[in-house]
Order: sequence, then structure tokens, then C-alpha cells
Amino acid sequence: MKRSAQPDARPGTYALLLRIAVAEIAFVGRRHRLPLAPGWAVYVGSAFGPGGIAARLAHHRRPVVRPHWHIDYLRRYARLETVWLSHDPSRRECLWAAVLAQDSGGRAPSFRFGASDCRCPAHMYQFGVRPTLAAFAAALESRAPDHATVLEFDLEPG
Repeated sequence: MKRSAQPDARPGTYALLLRIAVAEIAFVGRRHRLPLAPGWAVYVGSAFGPGGIAARLAHHRRPVVRPHWHIDYLRRYARLETVWLSHDPSRRECLWAAVLAQDSGGRAPSFRFGASDCRCPAHMYQFGVRPTLAAFAAALESRAPDHATVLEFDLEPG
């Protein structure tokens, strides 16, 4: 576990921590409704393409004009505050989702949210209280002792 000031362009896995202020129904696409409870949503993604994590986070921090991914819809209802990331060369997105669901007590408000390209139940989980990086990193290490360091940084608005 380590704090970092800025993400860089290397590839890796990340988790967006978003604060949900009030209970409401988020509209995802034309037909899907996502129930949101006050608290926190943690969305897991990966960035193995050009620009790595820095490019993906730049996308997630821009105002949503035309939603592309599930998370783009969610961002209209929640405030992005913190990012956890790892530059582990292995694709760890599904492992991170499993840790959030099974080891961290996350609740998936919608089956397959953010997990349309794998077999995971979801890649977004809700929590009543903010999950801690220390607990998350410890659970990751117990499942994958060779996992690279997980970094955390708080995002400034904009």
C-alpha cells in the first residue's frame, strides 16, 4: 500500500471510489435502472491499451457527454473521489472484483454491471462505508502474494 500523487501511462488495474450522496435510481442506457444507496460505489477496471492508466483516468475525470461504458452512466450520479491502482503486468480486474464481493462485503446492485466482457457477476460494488485500501490490499495479497503494490490517490475536482 502506498500513496501516489499522479498516475502514469503504464498499463494496469484500477478501482474508482465514488461517493453516492442520496438514494436514487440511475438510468444506464435506455432500459436499465440501477438502484443506488447512499455510501460508496467501487468500480474496477483495467487499462492495458495506449496511454495505460493515466489515459483511462483522464477519460473518467472528464464530464460525461456521451456515455460509453457502464461507469460513465454511474458517474452522473456519484462523485469520483479516489483511485486505487496497480501496475501489475497481469490482468487483475476480475480478482479485484472478487475481493470486493467476497472479502470486502460489497453488494452488487446490478448483475453484470461493468462486467460485460468477462464472467464475473459484476465489477461495481456498493458499500455503506468507505472501504479502506489497507483491508483491500491485504485481501489481494492473501489471494495473490505476487501482486504488485496498490497505490492510492485522491482526485481533485475537474
